[in-house]
Amino acid sequence: EEVNDLSGAVRGVLKRALVGDGVVRGLHEVAKYIDAGKAQVVFLAESCNEPAYKKLVQGLCVEKNIPLVDVPDNKSLGEWAGLCKIDKDGLPRKVVGASCVCVTDFGEEGQAYDYLMNYLSSK
Repeated sequence: EEVNDLSGAVRGVLKRALVGDGVVRGLHEVAKYIDAGKAQVVFLAESCNEPAYKKLVQGLCVEKNIPLVDVPDNKSLGEWAGLCKIDKDGLPRKVVGASCVCVTDFGEEGQAYDYLMNYLSSK
């Protein structure tokens, strides 16, 4: 699939990482993985309205030198990280928001991975 924006890249990377069980969701788990240096990249929802939450994740990422990508909406981040049910028409239902997600294993690399790596190296 063609990737031409950051949200498409994030979605593609998470989709491939989910296949290889390389996605960690939620503050507690993500913080553990960042602290252990096992997180490859962290996605943080800008719609998270808890400043302490954001500061913790940002601080840990800076301390451990792990790339942090801001995603506008926690509902879409939750959906991309697999926190939803897919109905018979293939549409996401009962989407749970995720303010914080990290990738520990990218799985198969592709266009989305390349786009994300280019984005991170240009930051």
